[in-house]
Amino acid sequence: MKTLKIILLITVLIGFGIIITYHWISFRTSNLVYNDVTTIPKNKVGVLLGTGKYTANGTINLFYKNRIDAAVKLYEANKIEYILVSGDNSRKDYDEPSDFKNDLIAKGIPKEKIILDFAGFRTLDSVVRAKAIFGQTSVTFISQKFHNHRAIYIANHYKIKAIGFNAKDVYNSHFREYLARSKASLDLAFNVKPKFLGDPILIP
Repeated sequence: MKTLKIILLITVLIGFGIIITYHWISFRTSNLVYNDVTTIPKNKVGVLLGTGKYTANGTINLFYKNRIDAAVKLYEANKIEYILVSGDNSRKDYDEPSDFKNDLIAKGIPKEKIILDFAGFRTLDSVVRAKAIFGQTSVTFISQKFHNHRAIYIANHYKIKAIGFNAKDVYNSHFREYLARSKASLDLAFNVKPKFLGDPILIP
């Protein structure tokens, strides 16, 4: 019985910690995310955070589509000069950055204004590599609001001046994000590094 109480207490404390972490990150970054393209400050580079183009049933992933639309809107409003697409290319048959590039070009973005980061396996990697590989210390993240909060939180830890432009969301509830934010906080606490770094790549 005593062991069961201890387990229950630990479970409650972990759950409480996850909830607190989620809302703390939202609070810390709430003034750094924007819905309106007219009010967001300008940055040289917008970091378009990757996701798969298709869902499991073969339809277009609306998170993907809405991020494309947000990136185009920012570029056309002259609020970014370059789009750094950071995504997963861990398999030959899965290439998030190239999918984004092709669809951005189809939307009218010049190909020379699109830079690809094929090692953005997760948000931490995308954020750290934006500075360590691509030399950016001030960026605009492009993703859904819940994701931008987490990216900015990580960026602040690495002394990157970051803001976020919110793509249209798809769901009203993001239970997975509670866990993702706790994982991000643990990664920062334990100084977890990106899977790959490499040689610097100059953005003109």
